[in-house]
Amino acid sequence: MLSLRRVSAGYGSFRALFDVSLEVAAGEAIGVVGPNGAGKSTLMRVISGMLRSSSGELVFEGRSLTRLPAHRIVEAGIAHVPEHRRLFAKLSVEENLRIGAFLPQARRHYAERSEWVYALFPRLLERRRQLAGTLSGGEQQMVAIGRALMSKPKLLLMDEPSAGLAPLVVEQVFNLVRLIREQGFTVLIVEQNLQQVLAIVDRAYLLEVGRIRLSGSAAELKDNAMIQQAYMGL
Repeated sequence: MLSLRRVSAGYGSFRALFDVSLEVAAGEAIGVVGPNGAGKSTLMRVISGMLRSSSGELVFEGRSLTRLPAHRIVEAGIAHVPEHRRLFAKLSVEENLRIGAFLPQARRHYAERSEWVYALFPRLLERRRQLAGTLSGGEQQMVAIGRALMSKPKLLLMDEPSAGLAPLVVEQVFNLVRLIREQGFTVLIVEQNLQQVLAIVDRAYLLEVGRIRLSGSAAELKDNAMIQQAYMGL
């Protein structure tokens, strides 16, 4: 479904990604794990078109995304749940969801999609008139995911969904990710929390200092001695 081939990217003279290659097949949940500053969020920004790569190629369902603007990438079927959620804090839950359905084809199915999101996250139905900025961290993550789902994406990008959340809320967020998986969505998730993410993905890539260092099944990475020592404290 998604293929990155030797993608490099950065900000001005600073290079954050070096020849990154990865694959995501339809129906998979793929993790990209690594420490702070590894380039994980940059990778997500490149895929969603918020940052243009300096070299390499991105292909989605046989179509090159390399020079497409961000709104065209959303139209192609990729939705991005950004780090720290980036909600419109002074708008209601319902208004945030409506923004997620800004594409013409999504607007035509707004009622159907919003009903589906509320069925998926019943708490949001109870809070639909509440300002997004007044919600708990877990509820805000529900809104961020729901907003992305309003465009009916083929691929859901999730950037550090557990960032800045209390441990109990982190558990709730990963339960949300499991729920999304059960709905049949293809998911690419970047995370620092290795133990949690490796429990819910099929395969994973280890990104360090902008380069892919390891890749394999979730079980293979979980059992890797270097990862256990460096990232899990085992």
